[in-house]
Amino acid sequence: MTIHAQALLFDNDGTLVSSLASVDRCWTRWAGEYGITADRFARVELHGRPAAEIAADLLPAELVPQAVARIEDLEVDDVPNDGVHLLPGTRAFLDVLPAERWAVVTSATRRLAEARLDAVGILPKTLVAADDITRGKPDPEPYLLAARALGVDPAHCVVFEDAPAGLAAGHAAGMTTVALTTTHQAHELHADLIVENLSALSALVTEQGVEISPRR
Repeated sequence: MTIHAQALLFDNDGTLVSSLASVDRCWTRWAGEYGITADRFARVELHGRPAAEIAADLLPAELVPQAVARIEDLEVDDVPNDGVHLLPGTRAFLDVLPAERWAVVTSATRRLAEARLDAVGILPKTLVAADDITRGKPDPEPYLLAARALGVDPAHCVVFEDAPAGLAAGHAAGMTTVALTTTHQAHELHADLIVENLSALSALVTEQGVEISPRR
């Protein structure tokens, strides 16, 4: 299967980098500080959603702004503590792509996203973060905004995601989707193509765009 695209849109955490250990440390501490029981906390989907939406599921509305600022501080401060590392294939795949052909589209705040990306030496020309949107994944708004920033029709974009919410956002935006089984099992993910990680793919840049295909 070869996918033809004019723009490639990447989720960050779980797609380009792994921050699972940091997320677990920081959110567990955060939940304890706000008196959220482990049972209640376990019922909330964390991955691929903006912190503001997670906090709103768990806390009274008046506490949400303060709580979001607190988790952002915890996660940013944790980046130097081995809080993030590149997933297999990320560097080689991105190095092939012209800067104007790809973007990072993350549910993290811009401050946190930039801290994590800077820690692993990824410098996207285009970054869409939680600060830039009003509705997070699974709403298509983040991916539609990225397509608009790159000047590409959504139908000619490919979304790379590891989480169901992100894949749903890509589908809703009318984009081709590629799922990575870095944080979820294959049967949990609905996508046009499912691979283990970016090391399973090759990218060929042409005059028409980018051709993406599984490595053989």
